[in-house]
Order: sequence, then structure tokens, then C-alpha cells
Amino acid sequence: MHRTLIIVPVTHQPSSQPRLSPISDTASDAPDIVTRLAPRLAHFAGVARTEHVTRAAHEMNVPQSTLSRAMVRLEQDLGVDLFARRGRTVSLTPAGRTFLTHVERALAEVERAAEEVRADADPATGKVAFGFLHTMGAETVPGLIHAFRADHPRVRFSLVQNYGEAMLERLRAGELDLCLTSPVPTAPDLVARRLDEQKLRLVVPADHRLAARRRVRLAEAAEEAFVTLEPGYGLRRITDDLCQEAGFKPRVAFEGEEAETLRGLVAAGLGVALLPPPAVPRPGVVELTVTAPRAAREIGVAWLEGRPDTPPVAAFKKFLLSRRGNLLP
Repeated sequence: MHRTLIIVPVTHQPSSQPRLSPISDTASDAPDIVTRLAPRLAHFAGVARTEHVTRAAHEMNVPQSTLSRAMVRLEQDLGVDLFARRGRTVSLTPAGRTFLTHVERALAEVERAAEEVRADADPATGKVAFGFLHTMGAETVPGLIHAFRADHPRVRFSLVQNYGEAMLERLRAGELDLCLTSPVPTAPDLVARRLDEQKLRLVVPADHRLAARRRVRLAEAAEEAFVTLEPGYGLRRITDDLCQEAGFKPRVAFEGEEAETLRGLVAAGLGVALLPPPAVPRPGVVELTVTAPRAAREIGVAWLEGRPDTPPVAAFKKFLLSRRGNLLP
């Protein structure tokens, strides 16, 4: 997580030292003052802790002259005296104590952030942020993670279950490392690899006029009401495209967010649906093979072009690519 250190000026009596770069009262100057102050904060904390410039310089392996100049510039940039000086010995002024409290808090946060990103990148115990479709959650993804952790038992996963477009947005935002999605994206800022293909079936109520059939042409359902996923879902786009290829536009009775909900509504007689096979057979519906047009969806893995992988992400990506043609249970 990126955090911005905001230095809030504290009102003090004017110092006799010249002020070369006073802080403006405008908020627009905040990024500039932070840029100037940030490199000197650790040096300030070291001097404040030891109350001795020479000792602090030795501990931080910084030339004493460099450290002294850095403290003078820090005070000049802030416009307040942080130290009372007695030779090489220094003590904090009230302003210095106030500033130190916030600096120590900021440096501790930076240290925690560094520890977190190092831990996430650790080859043995790091983290993979992985997104997948709702329909992959019952069997496919648990099986993949179980198989991967046979060789990488301590790798951690941050899992996100969502529809395809939402996951691609999270990839671009840096919130995901990899995602399983369908259709396989072709955007120039993404890298995608086809892993497998999943047949889609026409799901009808058990008492439907087509229920006694094993196979059906999609055009035979042209007059039926359809229950579908909402626009934006990959399966909805595939459904619309297949119906168009079959010569009709589906009459939509319900738009949902989850395939098993649609299957339940089919069982209730609300309509028919094009869906991938269920993890567990559901009573009240019959699932028919679609002979024309060819009804299937490609499943692929995607990641952001040019983004370097941490070791655990690289290992999981290699594992997924090794399952090409054998991804689905």
C-alpha cells in the first residue's frame, strides 16, 4: 500500500536562522515539500535518537558533514528549528519532538510496507493474487490450488471470484497477478493464454417439450424465454453471439450474476439457459448437447503485459500453463 507522508507545519517563534525555502500555505506545495523532506527523515530520526551528530553519522555510515548539512537543510525547508545545538551534541526543540513523533510513525509504516512486500515475494511463503470466474469456483480452482500446493505448501493465495471484465480491471489496477477468464482477452496491454475449452449445454426444465431429447439445435429454442447472466459477463456475450449465429435474438426473462441461480430458475420454469456443466447434477432440469452452432467457451489465463512476476506468481503461472488441455475436472 502506498502512503503519502504529509508534514503539517507547526507555528513557532521565528528563528534567527535564514530561511532559504519557506513552506507555502497552499496545499499545492505539499507534494513538493514531501519530496524534499522524505530523503532526510531517517537521518533526522538517527540524530534525534542519539542526540549527537558524530555518533549518528557513525551509526548510519554517513559522513558527519553530510549529516550536518542535511539537518540544516531540513530545518530550512520546514522553517523551524528542530535542534538546540551545543557543539556536536544536540537536543530536540519542542518542534523537533513533535516532528519526531510523526517521522517515527511514518518510518515504521515504511518498514512494515517493506516487510510485507518482501514476504509476498518470498519463493516459499509468498502470495499470489488470483482471480477466477464464478463457474470455476466449485471444482476447478480448488483442484488447481490443491495440486499446486503439493509442491508449494506454504504459498498463500488472495482469491477473487468475479466476472471476466471486472477481473481484467483489477489486473490493470494491480490488485490481481493472474486470472482465469472467458472469453480469452485480446487487449494489447494483456497477455493471455488459452488453457482449455468447456462445452455449453442448453438447460431446460424437466417437463419441457425438448426434455426427452439428448441433442438439440439452438435454433429450436428461438421462441423460448432465456435466463442469462447480466451484460458484461463473458458467458452472456457468448450466449448472445451463439443465438445470433443460430438466427435469433434471445428473449430475456431474467438477468443474474451466478450460473447456479440461473439453473435453479430454469428448474422453476422461468426459461431456458446456455450454461457450462454443473459441479453437481441439479434435479428439475435436463441438460442438452447443442449440435449447432458449436457451443463452447474458451478458458484462459491472463496477466498484465510487462509486469514482473514475484517467484510465487511465476511458479503458479508456470503451473497453470502446464495444465493446458487438462484444466477442467
